[in-house]
Amino acid sequence: MNHLYLASASPRRLELLRSLGLRIEVIPSAYGEPDNPALTPRELAQRHAREKLRDVTARLGTKLDRPTLAADTVVDRDGTALNKPRDADEARAMLGSLSGREHLVHTAVAIAFPNEASAVEFCETTRVRFHALTPDEIAEYVASGEPFDKAGGYGIQGRAAALVDGIEGDFYTVMGLPLGRVVRTLRAHGYRPEPTNGSDAH
Repeated sequence: MNHLYLASASPRRLELLRSLGLRIEVIPSAYGEPDNPALTPRELAQRHAREKLRDVTARLGTKLDRPTLAADTVVDRDGTALNKPRDADEARAMLGSLSGREHLVHTAVAIAFPNEASAVEFCETTRVRFHALTPDEIAEYVASGEPFDKAGGYGIQGRAAALVDGIEGDFYTVMGLPLGRVVRTLRAHGYRPEPTNGSDAH
């Protein structure tokens, strides 16, 4: 009752779920996460999570024998979605636009359960405030290589911890998976974390 499919190649989400005592099988989604200016950043995160889940569950078909979880994180700067930066210039621009101010981080989750007609969907939002960053601080962080696979150009669990002045809400939402809400949802559907004796997921 603690086995889960993860519809994501994110090493951070895999690490977080394993830390709960869940056995995870990774099945990365092929969904391309296209921009959609007609949607708010929160709606965009929800759309991406829903489509990632749809892609993987369609491939699993009748093999959907355990919960399947998809998630997406979007950084929201005054209603504008900040995606993963394409290059160093874009990363510097993103971080500069977040310097000395607050922004929102939305993480949407979609979970399909065996023998249930509809997926469970929810979205958590956390407010993050950055220090006023100097050009040298931004350049050093970009040079670390961390920004390029992360929405908004930073990962709060890494070197960007030094850029953050404070947060209001769930830290794990900013990391990419609101663990408390995920666990409560799994428990409500009869699944629960269990000791795994330190063994890897199958």
